[in-house]
Amino acid sequence: MSEKLFYQNPYLTKFTSSLVKQEQDERGNWIAVLRETAFYPTGGGQPHDTGTLNGVKVIGVEEEDGEVRHFLDERIEGAEISIHGEIDWDRRFDHMQQHTGQHILSAAFDNLFGYKTVGFHLGREESTIDLETTGLEESQILEAEKIANRIVLENRPIETRWVTKEEATLLPLRKQLSVNEDIRLVIIPDFDYNGCGGTHPSSTGQAGLIKVLGTEKEKKKTRVTFTAGERSFEQFSKKQQVVAKLTPLLNAPQEGLEKAVLRLLEAKEQLEKQLEEVKDTLIEFEAKELRAKSKKDEYTVAAVFKERPIQEMQKLARLVVNDEIESRVIFVSETDRKLQIVCAKGKVAEGNMKELLGKTLLKINGRGGGSEFFAQGGGEAVVGGQKLLEEMFENI
Repeated sequence: MSEKLFYQNPYLTKFTSSLVKQEQDERGNWIAVLRETAFYPTGGGQPHDTGTLNGVKVIGVEEEDGEVRHFLDERIEGAEISIHGEIDWDRRFDHMQQHTGQHILSAAFDNLFGYKTVGFHLGREESTIDLETTGLEESQILEAEKIANRIVLENRPIETRWVTKEEATLLPLRKQLSVNEDIRLVIIPDFDYNGCGGTHPSSTGQAGLIKVLGTEKEKKKTRVTFTAGERSFEQFSKKQQVVAKLTPLLNAPQEGLEKAVLRLLEAKEQLEKQLEEVKDTLIEFEAKELRAKSKKDEYTVAAVFKERPIQEMQKLARLVVNDEIESRVIFVSETDRKLQIVCAKGKVAEGNMKELLGKTLLKINGRGGGSEFFAQGGGEAVVGGQKLLEEMFENI
């Protein structure tokens, strides 16, 4: 079993070791196992470290059957001499900040409201904790945030301690242990006692600002999205850039942006309603014009359109057959190498629109449906719209 140096010193980023074995897996990926390593493998909600072994990139680290397996982007040459490893410190420290932020935030929700953390995920840009509660009040989030950042500002020491099961039972652990031996605790004195194998800084101050970004319900849990440290600074910077751009565009100060956006949305809704009314009026005129221009059959209105939304064709067809109960309608739209079809008939008109459409769809590998009076569908443009229309007119 490889000795896990990452447990002993998370600040260890350069080390020398020896190779136990180097092999390829079933997918052809090279894997190296060392006598001892400082690379952290994926586990406990925390992603793996990256870095290099003798200059070869380490792209993944997993612990399996007591071995820490380093996934490489190529074979290590000359590995029989010695292995020089180097951890990507920026990635490692970012994970240390996020994981410590999780401990502090989870403890804050637990200590204040008794909400237990039942899940943790450290993502690339944001992290999440799942709380055992069906909902959170905004005031609770703000209170937990306040306590969490106070613990950060107090710069309390973060201790790691190996204990026996008996010793662990004497401490106020935040959650039940998942192992009975080789128990490693991460402790923030008088605030949080938790079993954990992850990497953490030596003090809470190094976790940096902890900020809750949002919450959402997940079945019987509440998922809390947050950032810590450098990520919180990056989030603030991005949001500040957005605010700086919106302020002159909306002609409103930062505190007035919400009202300005709401006014815009209301105006947009009114304009869309007015536009829809105008379009309906135009479609009514268009329906009368199409009926008047129908030449092939005084009872059938047929037309081919370009890029016409099927919803508009449906409205147009209904207007025609409602005004003329003996009329029939066949509309075809040529849209992005596809054909869309709407066919309808009035209450006393002859023909079955569902059957007519069904025969047509077979020719264009299409799908659709409807009733005897109204049907719609679409398929491939294997023929032109005009030709398809003429064939339908003959079959009606």
